[in-house]
Amino acid sequence: LARRVGISAPPCLRRVRALETAGYISGYHAELDAEMLGYEVSFHALVGLDSQSGEVLARFEEEVGTWPEVRRCDMIRGGGDFMLRIVARNTAHENALTTRLTSVPHVSTVQTFQVIRTSKHQMGVPVDEPTG
Repeated sequence: LARRVGISAPPCLRRVRALETAGYISGYHAELDAEMLGYEVSFHALVGLDSQSGEVLARFEEEVGTWPEVRRCDMIRGGGDFMLRIVARNTAHENALTTRLTSVPHVSTVQTFQVIRTSKHQMGVPVDEPTG
């Protein structure tokens, strides 16, 4: 990183630590190969609830937040209340997770979309490249 921005390592580390402290950097992760770890299926689930009360929304988030297969849970505006990104070991596991999801209290609709291919997957947000 220091070499890329053209400074030595100590001031680079100080800047990174300052960005962490200020909250710009919220964590680090390793990108794991899902298939090598036995997760052959990835799908999205559009979930509609029968109530949008704060308590119902929070309980739903708490419930699916405990499922290791749910990798992302977004409250959305539009055709549903939540969009989930879920991984499964195979189609039978996907079906079991979908059935489990439909039985969560206050879930009224679930529409799933199996991922065929991902052509772009980037974490975070774009950061302007230095010009020069």
